[in-house]
This record gives sequence, structure tokens and C-alpha cells, in this order.
Amino acid sequence: MLKRIPQAALQQADAALQPLMRSVRVALFASPIDPATIKASLIALFEYLCSPAGRTDTNCRAVDSFFYLDDDLPLEHLPDSLQDVFAHMDALHDTITTPDIAQNFSSTPEQLLERARDSSI
Repeated sequence: MLKRIPQAALQQADAALQPLMRSVRVALFASPIDPATIKASLIALFEYLCSPAGRTDTNCRAVDSFFYLDDDLPLEHLPDSLQDVFAHMDALHDTITTPDIAQNFSSTPEQLLERARDSSI
């Protein structure tokens, strides 16, 4: 069952990013959970965040708030490799303003995209 959607974080994201964020969230709450769908949704999300249009401070902060700061996500049902992707979103919000911090925590969109692509599903 899909839980509440953090509307404030969703509304901060640009129009092209919003459906990508929703797609990941819907996949997380699907029954049964399909790790391959979650992985594909995460890859699409991070590909957009890596693009010139998507790699903005506002978008990175919105994704961070939408996922990392949400305690309702059923991450315990995911394979460890996908849990790891979500765990490394902890400094995504630093990507533009303090990139060295995001880089240090493996939280840049590029690092998260690579982690999602490499996840063993």
C-alpha cells in the first residue's frame, strides 16, 4: 500500500523530475516488491539528476528530502545492494553547494547512479 507522498519535497523538484520520484516511490510500495523495477526507477532518476537540466541544487535537495528523510520507506524488504543506494543519499543535498562533502559520502548523482547500476539484482 502506497503511503503518503511527501508533497513539499515533490513540489520542489522540477516538472521532469517529479514523475521519476513518484515512480521509485510507487515501486517501493508495490506488492509484491520487484527489486528490478526499483532498480530501473532509481537508474532513471539518477540519470536525470546527472543531466545538465536535472543537476540542480533544488532537485538534489528535493530527492534527498523525498527519500532519505522519509522514515516510512519499506527499505528492509530490499536486497542489501538497493538498501545501500538509499543509505548513500545522505549527502545528496550537498551536491551543488558543497560537492566535496557529497563526494566524500558517495552521495553525488553520478556515484548513486553507478551504485544503482552495479546493484546485484
